Formats: sequence, structure tokens, C-alpha cells
Amino acid sequence: MLHRDAATANIPIIMVTTKDQPTDRTWGLRQGAVDYLVKPVSPAALLECLRAALQR
Repeated sequence: MLHRDAATANIPIIMVTTKDQPTDRTWGLRQGAVDYLVKPVSPAALLECLRAALQR
């Protein structure tokens, strides 16, 4: 839904979840997420993901 709205279409979405099955990751990325992180997420991993998302 966020990608379909002009006001939010360019906001990168990073999913942070407890679901860690390969099918969950595939589903999340197909929904439009630019990355998919599994909890617990280290601060360093989150910052790296944010930097990569903002450079796209």
C-alpha cells in the first residue's frame, strides 16, 4: 500500500520481524520491502541496512 501512494512511494521499507523462514523473507521482499531483518537485530546490522536503503 505504501508503494502505491504517491506521498510514500519513495520511502524504503525495511521489515524487522521474528519470522525467519526463507518463505517469510521471500514474502516480505515481494511485498515491497528493500530488506528483511530478523530479530534480534544488532545496531550495526540495522545501520548498515539503513545506509544501503538510503543510497538506492
